[in-house]
Amino acid sequence: MDSEMYLPLLVLFLSVVPLMKCSDWCYTGCVETPSHWGEIQGSSCEGHYQSPINIVTSSVTTDPMLHSFTFVNFSSQHTIKSIINNGHTVECTLMDNEVEMSGGGLNGTYSAVQFHFHWGDTEHHPGSEHTVDGHRYQIEMHIVTLKKHVTVEEAKKQHDGFAVLGFFINATEDGDLSGPWHTLTSNLTDITANGSDVEVNFNFSIDDLIGNVDRTKFYRYYGSLTTPNCNEAVVWTIFHEPIQVHKDLVKLFSMNTSIVNNYRPVHSLNGRKVTASPATPLPPKPHWCYDSHCDYNPAYWHKLPESHCDGKSQSPINIDTHSVMMDDTLGSFKFTNFDNKDAIKYITNTGHTVECVLKDNMVEVSGGGLKHVYSTLQFHFHWGTEAPSSQGSEHTVDSHRYPMELHIVSKRKDLSLDEALQEPDGLAVLGFFIEAKSTSSSKSEMIPWTKLTEYFSAIENISAEVEVTEQISIDDLLGSVNRDSYYRYSGSLTTPSCNEAVVWTVFKETVKVDQNLMEMFPKYTAYEDTYRPVQKVNDRKIYSTSAARASGPIILYPLLACLFALVQ
Repeated sequence: MDSEMYLPLLVLFLSVVPLMKCSDWCYTGCVETPSHWGEIQGSSCEGHYQSPINIVTSSVTTDPMLHSFTFVNFSSQHTIKSIINNGHTVECTLMDNEVEMSGGGLNGTYSAVQFHFHWGDTEHHPGSEHTVDGHRYQIEMHIVTLKKHVTVEEAKKQHDGFAVLGFFINATEDGDLSGPWHTLTSNLTDITANGSDVEVNFNFSIDDLIGNVDRTKFYRYYGSLTTPNCNEAVVWTIFHEPIQVHKDLVKLFSMNTSIVNNYRPVHSLNGRKVTASPATPLPPKPHWCYDSHCDYNPAYWHKLPESHCDGKSQSPINIDTHSVMMDDTLGSFKFTNFDNKDAIKYITNTGHTVECVLKDNMVEVSGGGLKHVYSTLQFHFHWGTEAPSSQGSEHTVDSHRYPMELHIVSKRKDLSLDEALQEPDGLAVLGFFIEAKSTSSSKSEMIPWTKLTEYFSAIENISAEVEVTEQISIDDLLGSVNRDSYYRYSGSLTTPSCNEAVVWTVFKETVKVDQNLMEMFPKYTAYEDTYRPVQKVNDRKIYSTSAARASGPIILYPLLACLFALVQ
């Protein structure tokens, strides 16, 4: 059956069905207030991806895929059918199958069926549902749309079955008192009773209400309907610029409807990411560093937005070999395409490390006591200074720090990166200590390291990257290290946000590299001592393979230093 046949019902679904049993739930004045919505039969209101949220702009990242929208009939002055007081809000129903939108990063075309409002009690007590950096606007307007060719019931089961456009409304001291907002609010005296409605016999459009708001500037996240049953089926668009409406018109919503404070409290993101269109202005990102030249050195990383750096299971750690426990289940790894000489896509200077980004879905690791298959994303390095005696590994073994440490970062194949960051085993990091090779070592073993470091002159500037055309595999760089002998523990990324999502493997034998090649890392990047201090082990256990204990360093999974640079 064509979805257009369902559109007249969507108004009912979004205004009556989600608000069904109107006497059974409310914002204030009854038993089923927002804190009890989860007790309503069939409700999803206690889910993990609820709306509204507070948008913390310092944590928002730009998504280049959030292009401009295409709006169909938003400018038509004959699409608004009626204005209804449904007991919870003022809702404007739209003509069936006339108003549509697409683009804006949406996956498909959506049909608009109604728009409604959320407000406080007076002009001095704002009532928008979403907030930005804790600021609540006077009113919020929601334009509700349904994905085309999808039924209402099907849409409720999809994470993007509905698309809602949210516009903040700001009360101004001046402004138009005779325009479209006057026309809209003048009808509120006709719908003071719950369930009352008035047919629209005047001409104004959705565009007339939105005015000159720049619709290329918006935030995006995935969430839920904000009334029962709170289905987690909404792709939200919250526009950056508010609509400016005269304060005398704003206060009519609460004065003429007897509805006040009809907004749901904000909910936790629970790991969700909020992104923004390229045109949206964002505040400068807090700058973190390893030394004291910025506001956020390691001692202050826990103060960064959404930081987990003060958690109880942080990395790196000191591996005390006297307290390590043998684990016979820690067998051999399976390394897929570690021998592929074309797996490295490019090398980049992240501002904190040298990172080698791998081609998508090519390199994998499993086995070794891991409970999942992991896709390898990148590998990067931690080092000290150019001095021959420099020590710069993140992990230490019996308090001994090695000259360098290599981290090979992988995420669970069955999860997205955002999902992996929320799971205690979402990431697997292989840590290899690096130290100077002896003069008796074969020169041929240094050929791949020479090829790698020859690219460094092209990445002296932060964010610079260079495509890798030389034949270099991960196996080439690791050489003959015994990969069956290692330590294992649970920890975190070793750079902000320090998510405690890492299964660490620290290998006991060291990778041997010429001293002059090791010195290329600080020389060409111009930064030194790129390692986080060791963190408390607390109650964690450190395990070891049952193979004979090696005298070489152990490899730990310190922080996936440039993971965020990779995905941004």
